[in-house]
Amino acid sequence: MSSKAEQQTSSFDTVKLILSLVLLLVGIGGFYYFATWKGEAVSVLIRVLGLLAFVAVAIFVAATTEKGRNLITFLKDSRMEVRKMVWPTRAETMQTTLMVMVIVLLLSLFLWLVDMLLGWGVKTLLGGG
Repeated sequence: MSSKAEQQTSSFDTVKLILSLVLLLVGIGGFYYFATWKGEAVSVLIRVLGLLAFVAVAIFVAATTEKGRNLITFLKDSRMEVRKMVWPTRAETMQTTLMVMVIVLLLSLFLWLVDMLLGWGVKTLLGGG
């Protein structure tokens, strides 16, 4: 009995997701259709507002599904986790950046020297040196 209720909810959620996709596509299509409607250009502001209205309704419909509720919960939890993060100070960021630059410079010099030595060794082995 429980699985039947879950299946109905799942199929109804599928219908809602399809409806939200259709709303989104209608909004996008309307945005481009009214670009030159009946020979007159409809204001871009009106077209954008119409598109945003369709997107908002599509998001609202999708948010009423189980997957939508799960996504909203995930986003809320993620926001809480980001608030808990300790961000580095400006001084720490500058010190870390400087250290990375120094290490990259030293490593590039080392690799350049290794390349020169290997090139010299290959020339010597092949008799060109």
